[in-house]
Amino acid sequence: MAEIQEGGGGGHKGGKKRAKKQSTRIDMTPMVDLAFLLLTFFVLTATFSKPKSMELTFPAPPPPDQKPDEIKKGITFLLSKDNRIFYYEGQFRAAPDEKGPATELKELSFDQGSLHKYLLDKSKDMHERIKALDAKHQAGQLADTTFKRMVREVKADKESYTYLIKTDDEATYKNVIDVIDELNVNVVGKYVMVDILKPEYDLVKAKVGTN
Repeated sequence: MAEIQEGGGGGHKGGKKRAKKQSTRIDMTPMVDLAFLLLTFFVLTATFSKPKSMELTFPAPPPPDQKPDEIKKGITFLLSKDNRIFYYEGQFRAAPDEKGPATELKELSFDQGSLHKYLLDKSKDMHERIKALDAKHQAGQLADTTFKRMVREVKADKESYTYLIKTDDEATYKNVIDVIDELNVNVVGKYVMVDILKPEYDLVKAKVGTN
């Protein structure tokens, strides 16, 4: 038991008799118990830092002898240094052919009126379809499970855009996360991260070097 004792005593001084002091005793046990209770409370209720992760989709590489499928509803983002973000739509063509002209890169920025607006415009039809489903769900015409399933089907529709994210060797991790955040905010259907092709890399370097 923790305690503080202060001895008392009397005695004679100067021929006068003093009254004997009573012993002072302070029991510290309740204070110690309280300190341990508070410590236990804070340990049990504290929120510890948890590692944050982000789910990314990486497609399986095709067999070496298989020609890659042509992307008809695809939009490719190419990230480089200095927060530069280039893009092109459809299949990449290093040179013009019977299906179309050679690919030319266009540029967006991370400003609110650039990448965000571009994705919003591209996802407008899908958003309208999801909005119509949500109205039926709120009106009680669709069960929760049916509503969620139909929303997934809308996002996975072959008519919805697939966004490909590619980076060169000078792009920053922050820019990749910013693009993914914008894709999630705009509730896009599908997006994947893939390796940049050599012809795409050359186009990006030409753009970065001439601007």
